Amino acid sequence: MSFEHIANDYGLMGKVAIVSGAGGPIGDGLEEGVTNGRATAILLARAGAKVCVVGRTLELAQHTVNIIQQEGGEAFAHVADVTKEAECKAVVEATMARYGRVDCLDNNVGRSAPGDVVEMSLEEWRNMFALNVDSMMLMCKYAIPAMVAGGGGSIVNIGSLRSIRPQNSTVYSVTKGAVVALTATLAADHGAQGIRANCIILGPVFTPNINRNLTPERRRLRAEASLMKREGSGWDTGHLARFLLSEQSKFMTGQSICLDGGASLVGPSR
Repeated sequence: MSFEHIANDYGLMGKVAIVSGAGGPIGDGLEEGVTNGRATAILLARAGAKVCVVGRTLELAQHTVNIIQQEGGEAFAHVADVTKEAECKAVVEATMARYGRVDCLDNNVGRSAPGDVVEMSLEEWRNMFALNVDSMMLMCKYAIPAMVAGGGGSIVNIGSLRSIRPQNSTVYSVTKGAVVALTATLAADHGAQGIRANCIILGPVFTPNINRNLTPERRRLRAEASLMKREGSGWDTGHLARFLLSEQSKFMTGQSICLDGGASLVGPSR
């Protein structure tokens, strides 16, 4: 075995991963503007994993699959609304039917909405919880038994810096705080079954599906919020997610890790 092989061995060869929110705009391809989910799916496939690419739109999920397959990787697209229990169950069932196991789950869905508790309707509040929290719970509910049957697995949930630095969106901050708590609880409840769970707390990371309408000035302010004076990209998210899903982090669980260029060390611009 060469030293090069050892250095690049994530222990993901032949493993099976489900990545939700893994679609993205047709035009983002492999540019810096790639979505978090798409970047994660591609990087997992490059490490030898087989990937179920989950998205709301077949065309966009299939575009991620096409990129993976063009590089010689193995993946398939599955359309699902992960706020619906039956559709989350169907994602896991489809993956098991195709590959016979589930080893990794990357929960990559979520959105923000402006407003405080006075301004926000109860319906919008509940809709945000359904997308940002319920979706992760439901995917874990059905993925964990499949992982346990295969000897264990790893989960990554995507959080946000706003869970610890609230800014202009009460419900988003609250839901992403719940993601941190969910992650820790998953680790505590299922660690003895060989399940690991970790959370990535995202700071100023640019992805086209979430940030496409930002003005140049807003993007400049986001970059200034980082101690490195630049934005991160979906690839930064994907590299950390791959590490946390891989054997290289096999003694890490229950952790919430900031990926923010140091933005958590300074106060946010309001």
